Amino acid sequence: MDAFISGFLTSLSLILAIGAQNAFVLRQGIKKEFVFLVCIICAMSDAILIVAGVGGFGYMTQKFSYLESVARYGGGAFLFVYGIKSFYSAYKMTHALKPQSFATASLTKTALLTLAFTWLNPHVYLDTVMLIGSVSTKFGTNANIFGAGAVSASFVFFFSLGYGARLLAPFFEKAVAWKILEFIVGVIMLALAFMLIFSV
Repeated sequence: MDAFISGFLTSLSLILAIGAQNAFVLRQGIKKEFVFLVCIICAMSDAILIVAGVGGFGYMTQKFSYLESVARYGGGAFLFVYGIKSFYSAYKMTHALKPQSFATASLTKTALLTLAFTWLNPHVYLDTVMLIGSVSTKFGTNANIFGAGAVSASFVFFFSLGYGARLLAPFFEKAVAWKILEFIVGVIMLALAFMLIFSV
């Protein structure tokens, strides 16, 4: 159960970071257009990448034991930088979503845009394949349970974001709301970084 919860929280903290994909899902939710399609594409894409990361890292670390240390310290460094960037964004940058600026798109275009936001984003590979894959090695024979938790987090997050967006729309029109979210993400990222680097 600890492995499942750890996987769930690790994946959730990574997905929470503000990016083009999440902003797109939020926009679709606010517009109430093809919400299920967008959410299922994002969640299934994450699931494929997480399974590849967990399975691949487990196999690779059995053959090359030093990869676990490389992944652990590399992943920790990446999380640290990610956390600092979130703090910087919370302090310096402004985010706001204005529903009136959204244009209507067809189902096909929406699906293609969702795929592009997911698969053409280099961060998704770092987050799912590399980072979640590297953290999963800490759980040994429970790595698959960790992966299941991570996959579950993707489904919960994307469908909550997509269908809950209409409730969040007034809140996220204010730049301060994005700043608060960025700050929380930064704290989580730094905590994960120290856990990954300094845990035995």
